[in-house]
Amino acid sequence: MEKEHLSEVTVKQIFSLTPVLTTLPMAKLWIDYDREVDVLYVSFKHPQHATHSDMLDNGVLLNYHGEKVVGMTIFEASTRVPASSAQ
Repeated sequence: MEKEHLSEVTVKQIFSLTPVLTTLPMAKLWIDYDREVDVLYVSFKHPQHATHSDMLDNGVLLNYHGEKVVGMTIFEASTRVPASSAQ
């Protein structure tokens, strides 16, 4: 299997997320992005085994296992801006 090449820009983009990721309350996180439909899937438990979901007004679907949030689905992900930029 050929090693995937990451550009310097990509490495810097991922590195810029470090301050945010290290402040999250969960120690493990799985992220999948489907570019074709512009949906970002974030899992806090893998596999999620979600029992139900709630759609928020902002287009985010929260996935629960019982009362615990085990993941989120973010629709139109590429159009989202950081909270600090939205002000």
